[in-house]
Amino acid sequence: MTHLTLQAVTRRFGAVHAVDDVDLSVPDGKLVCFLGPSGCGKTTLLRMIAGLETPSSGSIHFAGRDITWLPANRRDFGMVFQSLALFPHMTVAQNVAYPLKLRKVAKDRQTRRVAELLELIQLPHMANRPVTQLSGGQRQRVAIARAIASEPQLLLLDEPLSALDAKLREAMQVEIRLLQQRLGITTIMVTHDQREAMTMADEIVVMEKGRIAQVGKPLDIYRDPVSEFVADFIGLGNILPVQYDGAGVVSLPGGRRIAVEPNPNAPLAEARQPVGASDALRLLIRPEDICVKAATEPASPNRLPGTVTFIRDVGASLEATIDCAGFTLTAATTPRETPGLVLGMPVFAELPPHACKLIAARAA
Repeated sequence: MTHLTLQAVTRRFGAVHAVDDVDLSVPDGKLVCFLGPSGCGKTTLLRMIAGLETPSSGSIHFAGRDITWLPANRRDFGMVFQSLALFPHMTVAQNVAYPLKLRKVAKDRQTRRVAELLELIQLPHMANRPVTQLSGGQRQRVAIARAIASEPQLLLLDEPLSALDAKLREAMQVEIRLLQQRLGITTIMVTHDQREAMTMADEIVVMEKGRIAQVGKPLDIYRDPVSEFVADFIGLGNILPVQYDGAGVVSLPGGRRIAVEPNPNAPLAEARQPVGASDALRLLIRPEDICVKAATEPASPNRLPGTVTFIRDVGASLEATIDCAGFTLTAATTPRETPGLVLGMPVFAELPPHACKLIAARAA
């Protein structure tokens, strides 16, 4: 069942298209992340879903009902803002009870509901504490409890973790995800942090310049991005300009040729053009897919000779930069896989054909 549907939604500010002709369906009970750089339109899109912004054109439907022009206070959605927007003069319990009070819920029902939610967020002992005395993670949990107090049908999160330090942020990602799964509430979260999206989302909507660049499950987008923009934004990747001969071989910078298995999402009409006519293509290979081999091993078509120019050693893993005469590659490996790796060492960087993806070049 699809709970939320956007059809050709556009938001203009003068001549600027903050959101441009967006079509999207959000599955019921899932956590969907709007992901993209600052200014790509993700927060504007969230605010239109919330009813805080009005589309210039297009429509928004929820549970089969057109809510495009429905005021925010009648949408029955919960929202957590980037600033959290808790009331500093109120206690934890009073903050959580506030939306129930606005709806004139009976006092005894308010008390029971607040108690349930404080148990859910594991803060029952802090009911009477002012929110100003809470840690960042505790305030975050209170903001979520307040957002779901009235049992909304949709939860909207606008970069709620951006103010937290790295360790707390990662802990809260897990907490929010577990809470969302426990409640089964359809949730949309805005973030510019690809690691956060990969950790939390059932589905990621990657946005670029007001448009949707790609929609899919996190690993599908990571493994099979449709464009250079998506590949570069989701995780680390080696992205090289190539020319494709249409028969499973590409020419790399410097003239080396290697075998590839074309990405089914790639622009194959362009990819099948003769070498020299496919300037809009890029080759993507993730660092963990590159095998670093000793230079003493036999050469093969997909083994590129190079020299190690940089090593980032973090104990359990190694990240090596390899100069391949015309371009560089970053490879992720481990001390066990590549013992004795040192700066200046000649090596082979092996690029397995199945891991070499052809993608569309970034639009100019």
